[in-house]
Amino acid sequence: MRTALWIWFIFINMVGYLVMSEDKKRAQRRRDRVPEKTLFLLAAMGGSLGVMIAMYRKRHKTRHLSFRFGIPALLFVNAVLYGYFMM
Repeated sequence: MRTALWIWFIFINMVGYLVMSEDKKRAQRRRDRVPEKTLFLLAAMGGSLGVMIAMYRKRHKTRHLSFRFGIPALLFVNAVLYGYFMM
Protein backbone atom coordinates (compact mmCIF):
# COMPACT_ATOMS: atom_id res chain seq x y z
CA MET A 1 0.00 0.00 0.00
CA ARG A 2 2.82 2.41 0.84
CA THR A 3 4.48 1.86 -2.52
CA ALA A 4 1.25 2.61 -4.37
CA LEU A 5 0.75 5.74 -2.27
CA TRP A 6 4.28 6.95 -3.03
CA ILE A 7 3.72 6.35 -6.74
CA TRP A 8 0.43 8.28 -6.55
CA PHE A 9 2.11 11.12 -4.62
CA ILE A 10 4.85 11.50 -7.22
CA PHE A 11 2.48 11.12 -10.19
CA ILE A 12 -0.23 13.55 -9.05
CA ASN A 13 2.29 16.19 -7.99
CA MET A 14 4.07 15.97 -11.33
CA VAL A 15 0.73 16.35 -13.10
CA GLY A 16 -0.17 19.32 -10.88
CA TYR A 17 3.15 21.00 -11.62
CA LEU A 18 2.90 20.40 -15.36
CA VAL A 19 -0.72 21.57 -15.63
CA MET A 20 0.05 24.75 -13.66
CA SER A 21 3.10 25.39 -15.88
CA GLU A 22 1.04 24.82 -19.01
CA ASP A 23 -1.59 27.29 -17.78
CA LYS A 24 1.15 29.89 -17.34
CA LYS A 25 2.31 29.32 -20.93
CA ARG A 26 -1.25 29.60 -22.18
CA ALA A 27 -1.73 32.84 -20.26
CA GLN A 28 1.40 34.34 -21.81
CA ARG A 29 0.26 33.34 -25.30
CA ARG A 30 -3.33 34.50 -24.69
CA ARG A 31 -4.75 31.03 -25.40
CA ASP A 32 -7.56 29.07 -23.77
CA ARG A 33 -6.76 28.57 -20.12
CA VAL A 34 -6.98 25.67 -17.70
CA PRO A 35 -10.00 26.28 -15.44
CA GLU A 36 -9.17 27.19 -11.85
CA LYS A 37 -11.52 24.42 -10.77
CA THR A 38 -9.20 21.91 -12.46
CA LEU A 39 -6.16 23.29 -10.68
CA PHE A 40 -7.91 23.08 -7.31
CA LEU A 41 -9.15 19.57 -8.11
CA LEU A 42 -5.59 18.40 -8.83
CA ALA A 43 -4.46 19.95 -5.56
CA ALA A 44 -7.31 18.32 -3.63
CA MET A 45 -6.49 14.93 -5.17
CA GLY A 46 -3.08 15.05 -3.52
CA GLY A 47 -1.12 17.26 -5.88
CA SER A 48 -1.08 20.45 -3.85
CA LEU A 49 2.69 20.37 -3.40
CA GLY A 50 3.27 20.27 -7.17
CA VAL A 51 0.71 23.02 -7.78
CA MET A 52 2.23 25.19 -5.06
CA ILE A 53 5.80 24.72 -6.29
CA ALA A 54 4.75 25.66 -9.83
CA MET A 55 2.72 28.58 -8.53
CA TYR A 56 5.77 30.20 -6.95
CA ARG A 57 8.46 29.05 -9.41
CA LYS A 58 6.45 30.25 -12.40
CA ARG A 59 4.94 33.22 -10.52
CA HIS A 60 1.49 32.20 -11.60
CA LYS A 61 -1.77 32.83 -9.73
CA THR A 62 0.14 34.35 -6.80
CA ARG A 63 -2.10 37.43 -6.71
CA HIS A 64 -5.27 35.39 -6.33
CA LEU A 65 -6.26 35.13 -2.67
CA SER A 66 -8.02 31.86 -3.36
CA PHE A 67 -4.72 30.35 -4.51
CA ARG A 68 -2.51 32.07 -1.91
CA PHE A 69 -4.60 30.64 0.93
CA GLY A 70 -6.40 27.70 -0.68
CA ILE A 71 -3.41 25.80 -2.01
CA PRO A 72 -1.44 25.94 1.29
CA ALA A 73 -4.61 24.83 3.11
CA LEU A 74 -4.95 21.89 0.74
CA LEU A 75 -1.25 21.14 1.21
CA PHE A 76 -1.87 20.87 4.96
CA VAL A 77 -4.84 18.55 4.40
CA ASN A 78 -2.80 16.47 1.93
CA ALA A 79 0.09 16.19 4.42
CA VAL A 80 -2.24 15.01 7.17
CA LEU A 81 -3.88 12.43 4.89
CA TYR A 82 -0.61 11.17 3.43
CA GLY A 83 0.81 10.93 6.95
CA TYR A 84 -2.23 9.00 8.16
CA PHE A 85 -2.19 6.52 5.30
CA MET A 86 1.60 6.04 5.43
CA MET A 87 1.42 4.78 9.04
